Amino acid sequence: MTLGVLAVLAMAFVMFAGFWTDWLWYRSVKYSSVFTTTLWTKIGLFFVFGLLMALAVGVNIWLAHRLRPPLSAMSMEQQSLDRYRMGVAPYKKWILFGITALIGLIAGASASGQWRTWLMWVNGVSFNQKDPQFHLDVSFYAFDLPWYRFLLGFGFAATILSVIAAALTHYLYGGLRVTSPGARATAAATGHLSVLLGLFVALKAVAYWLDRYGLAVKSSDFKATDNWTGLKYVDANAYLPAKTILFCIAVICALLFFATLWRRTWQLPLIGFGLLVLSALLIGGLYPAIVQQFQVKPNEQAKETSYIEKNIEATRKAYGLDGVKIDEISGTGNGDAKQQRDRANSVASYRLNDPNVVSPTFQQLEQERKYYQFPTTLDVDRYNGQDTIIGLRELNLDRVDKRNWINQHFIYTHGYGAIAAKGTEIQQGSDGSPAFTEQGLPTTGTFNKGYEQRIYFGEKTTQYSIVGGPQKELDYEEAGGQKTYQYKGDGGIDLSSPLNRAAYAAAFSEPQMLYSGAIGEGSKILYNRTPKERVEAVAPWLTIDGDAYPTVIGKRVVWVVDAYTTTNGYPYASRTTLGDTTTDALTNEDSQRTVVAQQNQVNYIRNSVKATVDAYDGSVDLYTWDEKDPVLKTWKKAYPGTVKAKADIPAELKEHLRYPQDLFKVQREQLGIYHVTNADQFYNASDVWQVPNDPTSRKDSVAVPPYYLSLKMPGDDQQRFSLTTTFTPSGRPNLAAYMAVDADASSDQYGTLRLLRVTGESEVDGPVQWQSKLSSIPAVQEFTRNAETSKSNMIFGNLLAVPMDAGFLYVEPIYVQGSNAEYPLMKKVAVSYGGTTAFEDTLSEALNKVFATEGTTPPPDEGEDTTEPPPATGDTTVQQALDDAQEAYEAGQEALKKGDWEAYGRAQQDLEKALQRAEEAQAQPDNTGGEGAGNGGGNTEGSGGSG
Repeated sequence: MTLGVLAVLAMAFVMFAGFWTDWLWYRSVKYSSVFTTTLWTKIGLFFVFGLLMALAVGVNIWLAHRLRPPLSAMSMEQQSLDRYRMGVAPYKKWILFGITALIGLIAGASASGQWRTWLMWVNGVSFNQKDPQFHLDVSFYAFDLPWYRFLLGFGFAATILSVIAAALTHYLYGGLRVTSPGARATAAATGHLSVLLGLFVALKAVAYWLDRYGLAVKSSDFKATDNWTGLKYVDANAYLPAKTILFCIAVICALLFFATLWRRTWQLPLIGFGLLVLSALLIGGLYPAIVQQFQVKPNEQAKETSYIEKNIEATRKAYGLDGVKIDEISGTGNGDAKQQRDRANSVASYRLNDPNVVSPTFQQLEQERKYYQFPTTLDVDRYNGQDTIIGLRELNLDRVDKRNWINQHFIYTHGYGAIAAKGTEIQQGSDGSPAFTEQGLPTTGTFNKGYEQRIYFGEKTTQYSIVGGPQKELDYEEAGGQKTYQYKGDGGIDLSSPLNRAAYAAAFSEPQMLYSGAIGEGSKILYNRTPKERVEAVAPWLTIDGDAYPTVIGKRVVWVVDAYTTTNGYPYASRTTLGDTTTDALTNEDSQRTVVAQQNQVNYIRNSVKATVDAYDGSVDLYTWDEKDPVLKTWKKAYPGTVKAKADIPAELKEHLRYPQDLFKVQREQLGIYHVTNADQFYNASDVWQVPNDPTSRKDSVAVPPYYLSLKMPGDDQQRFSLTTTFTPSGRPNLAAYMAVDADASSDQYGTLRLLRVTGESEVDGPVQWQSKLSSIPAVQEFTRNAETSKSNMIFGNLLAVPMDAGFLYVEPIYVQGSNAEYPLMKKVAVSYGGTTAFEDTLSEALNKVFATEGTTPPPDEGEDTTEPPPATGDTTVQQALDDAQEAYEAGQEALKKGDWEAYGRAQQDLEKALQRAEEAQAQPDNTGGEGAGNGGGNTEGSGGSG
């Protein structure tokens, strides 16, 4: 008995520990209201629906027992059941209580899982948009209908269980007979069961009525899309009237069942129920099939036109595609080569450091200690107006030499520093290494001096740490030895309390927490340490983007997490599966960049919340981003005070916010079909696009990822930080369209989707096509056969497509990684425009070759004196031109340092004009009648200029 009591107490404490530690965690991040609101909602649903189910079943068992017939004239069948009745009699109250309690617990547990549905229903706000069929607000389908369906399902479950329980009780006590002669059921049993069956049929009538509205959110396959949602011709003209007719028949059938209270016969109810079943088969099944076969199929395109239009309009609204700007481009790229070369300098900031390739380079050059690690895919951000590659030096406990409990949880607790490099430049004079702007341990560079470099919360911090107590932490190692540190942040939960220590020892199955001397006054435990975990915990109603990215803001490293509000109840809008749509070449097991909500089907999505997680103290802030989103408004009513206003976003943070990749992937997937707004063209599926496979990926058949890139779209006067992608026709490799969105959150054009349709008569190479041709050109084949390269691994970097004039400029860096697992270094750049491809050492050289603007001096005639005399000192025209050239060169170098490509392009144009004036002036006779000879050359390469 003692052991049993102790076991029960131990299990009870373990359950309490789970609850208590959750409460402590939410309180530590200042989101205790999320915990209490969710908890009380679950408890309320559990008790209400558990009690209703228990009462429904219990009352019917009690009623069946009360209506039992007298047992004076028992048949042989009833005599055989008598021993069961005698066995049950002494315990019938306990049996009744046990059965109802068990059923109530199961029903309550199931109902508590519907807390989101309940909160959305009770707090739902209007979309101020009506569906085109029933003219109901979208909120009815998004918030109300799911709750009504749950209530209906609960009603069916309660009724069926009540029928089964009542029938068994009636049989046990003689109200129903199976083998006995005479009447099979007493009048009381007949009336009781008829009422329950009548309730079942009445619920079926309600189901038929709700099914009418369900047609607006019903998914099916149709032509270009496998996830068509909404009514089609057969739905509106066959299924909809059929559901209405079946509703009426079900109501009549239910009334016939209720009438048995007076007629005491099941004849009419059974006839009515048979009619309902037959009607369901004929009206609900056969009739729509006939309409589809003989009315729709012979003239399907005309019949479905209006419904296709409704689907197109709703889908574009639900995914935020209704404002996309569509332009046309021929893709031919013809024009003046000299002018195009000048424009190529300023049309984009070409990223030569591929964040998916250079992580090993960061690792090799900036790891410093083997227990530090960078993510496999680095992130792209903007600092000082430049596209920047950034990654945090996080802690990887798997690489600690001596792994034990103290080392893993007390000594090695945090990473150290943010490392950044220019996205558009390679280190001058290097062998292809990135141009770091922040490096070292501790780091130094362009970031704010004195920022907190310790990374306690990151994508690789998946284990708990205990900090701030007697045990000192390893801060970092340097030549002079180890530096130690004691955590001073506000994050974490206090472990000095014996109750807290015992609770965490039970919750984490770590008995050492109870007696370890490393825990004492000031000790805190840190857990749930990845940015995604923390945001998901404080906002469980949000769908989290697959890629959190770090920024250095003020004196802190802050993780930015994009979060979405979604629903699958937007009428007529086609659905998509987020897990499938957001998968591309960068979502892999080794990368921290993952897919969102693997099997979560949605047909409405908004990036409504921007969240931040402090890398030092783990504090979480949620900011409103889409102030018009009704789904966000609903959740803000349910959890008041948890999401801050958009106006509260710090200005410095806003500079680093960007358009999220996963939303862009969902939109491009839908736009591949729904760029078509003509119903006839949509029906014929003659212009369906697809996202091409990534030609540089080593995995098979994975979509090319969207790329962040600063570029000028046609008509723009300046570069904009954008997110870009390409499309190819379905089943074809040539380029069909180019899509970009203004990704700079501080821009007044943020979120503007722009689509360039390729309309030229000749086909333009798509990414896969271009990559295939690149591999076959002699320069690439010769480079591959080179002794230095042949023993190494050649890696193709991000293939960037940039619209320029009437064509597309392709730029791709090529890396070489040594066979002995050395880090990759950029060695070549491939550029293509208008059918001309160059493969050179630098971007500038490749652009010069593509546009045939290399400045070369013609070879001199044989025997000619090739000595260049200096310009005549008295010739002020020549001297002025050279001074202007020098000034333009210096301006270009200054613009290059700042990453201002537009100013750099202007400076290069001025330099070229000045050198041309100097050359023309030197070619004129001087004042003495002699001839001035000179040669001025200008290098307009992207890496600099000289005169």
